[in-house]
Amino acid sequence: MSAPGMRLVFAPEARQEFLAAERYYNQQLAGLGGTWRDEILTALRRIRRWPLACPVEHADIRRLTLSRFPYKLLYAVEPNHLYIIAIAHQHRQPDYWTRRVLRVQDGD
Repeated sequence: MSAPGMRLVFAPEARQEFLAAERYYNQQLAGLGGTWRDEILTALRRIRRWPLACPVEHADIRRLTLSRFPYKLLYAVEPNHLYIIAIAHQHRQPDYWTRRVLRVQDGD
């Protein structure tokens, strides 16, 4: 992806969430995984261009809610990059990702 803006760094768990959802949507309907990928890429371009535009979800973590899928992208604005913490389903264990934030803050 070559959109202007800040560099993106993904938590390993966020990358796995993306891939798992893509597999799931491809199993549901041919091509739906591609629509999912496009939606995520659009969301990432948006936060790279306007990192402070999204509302704060928790502490310094911001949230971008996807329009076509029941997911939200959770990220932190760091001095030199955006850290993607989670690509979280909005109806499943809504605050599970906060453990990741605590782990990063503790330096693990």
